[in-house]
Amino acid sequence: MSVPLYQAKAEFFRMLGHPVRIRVLELLQDGPMPVRDLLAAIEVEASSLSQQLAVLRRSGIVTSRREGPTVIYALASGDVADLLAAARRILTELLAGKNELLAELRDSEVATR
Repeated sequence: MSVPLYQAKAEFFRMLGHPVRIRVLELLQDGPMPVRDLLAAIEVEASSLSQQLAVLRRSGIVTSRREGPTVIYALASGDVADLLAAARRILTELLAGKNELLAELRDSEVATR
């Protein structure tokens, strides 16, 4: 039996639902990076980064290649960068709306004093 599209989408977004995975994807937007550079930039335990990279690799969202002892990761598609940019725009709009609401609440509080 095939998986409904909405379920596949939910599983995809669940896969993205970890801060280390998101940070890895953000870093890889600038181009392929060796694991040692990812580790230095993210500042997590090597075992934790390895687990998160494995999740991303199994999902097909990143690729890896070995160059001697070095493993280099890259985004599998430019669409991932587009998705992260869209998320940033959505969050910016949501936060701007909350700031506007907060400003209105503060203004109404001042007016009632």
